[in-house]
Amino acid sequence: MNNRLHLIHILAVTVIGLQACNLPSDQPGGNNGDAASTAAALTIQAAQGTPQPLATFTSIAPLPPSATFSAPPSLTPPPTQACDLGQYIKDVNVPDGTTLPPGTAFTKTWRMRNTGTCTWSGYAVVFDSGDSMSGASPTAIGTIGPGQEVDISVNLTAPASNGSYRGYWRIRNASGVLIPIQGGFQSKSFFVDIKVAVTSPGFDLHTRAPDASWVGSAGSVTFGGPDTDANGFVMYKNNEKLEDGSTPAKVLEIHPQWVNDGVMSGIYPPYTVTAGEHFKGRLGFLSFPDGSCGVGNAVFQFNYKESGTIHPLGSWTHSCDGTMVNVDVDISSLAGHTVQFTLAVLANGPAS
Repeated sequence: MNNRLHLIHILAVTVIGLQACNLPSDQPGGNNGDAASTAAALTIQAAQGTPQPLATFTSIAPLPPSATFSAPPSLTPPPTQACDLGQYIKDVNVPDGTTLPPGTAFTKTWRMRNTGTCTWSGYAVVFDSGDSMSGASPTAIGTIGPGQEVDISVNLTAPASNGSYRGYWRIRNASGVLIPIQGGFQSKSFFVDIKVAVTSPGFDLHTRAPDASWVGSAGSVTFGGPDTDANGFVMYKNNEKLEDGSTPAKVLEIHPQWVNDGVMSGIYPPYTVTAGEHFKGRLGFLSFPDGSCGVGNAVFQFNYKESGTIHPLGSWTHSCDGTMVNVDVDISSLAGHTVQFTLAVLANGPAS
């Protein structure tokens, strides 16, 4: 709001007095020829008045606190809108921190808006840094006009190892220049962020042993023993001492028929393998009461059956030496396959 100061002009008029003085006569003691000759002097007397002081300006009250002066209109022209400019809108799918099984193929989609003045023609999304997750770079975007939105997708594959992974991506114009992204990471990129972990329920070969079909050299056997059956047996020996002195909570004893090169094997119910799964366990012999384990010698096998055919996954020959064999077999190659695992123990030579 403009405030104008009104100046008050006061015209002060003062009366200036001219005080008369007595003029001496030309003829001492005599009168002149006119009627006033007898007067000692002609007195010119001004009106006597009290002089008035000069007018003064009184102080002007200050403006109220709310009063402000309007700034003059800006003479700076508005900035020119950029030709190449994008804006990150949102993640369409695969939110940050999503957990995926190892090796999982997935598609990540981001929603973007062309906030520049140029049409996106011949533009592409390209990998910038971090974990590429086997994404194709460049991946074409299509033709997007100013102000339009587009869903940009990249086909990716989760890494094979457990952990956290993040990959940064950018938009590149037809001339190969990377364009800025409003609302993006550091105003230039956007990313996919996942965690890789095995998410299957797992398949416990110890717990599921009663569900398996056990067959030895002499034919089928019933799970649970007794451990005196000369045809072989399969049973739990939980918390029993092993050849290395340990007493695990879960111990599965598989004993072949008591003949030279005897065999005992079990085939489990069907199971669909998840990427990242491993077969883990420890293989060895039970201990005698005196802590020894005799002269045991055997072949341990881990296989799977699919479409009626047995396929090997691992084989370990072990003799009783006071140590256990630690086993870790990556079965990710079977991800998505429905198979039947098999465990087998073979007498490596004489039954003794």
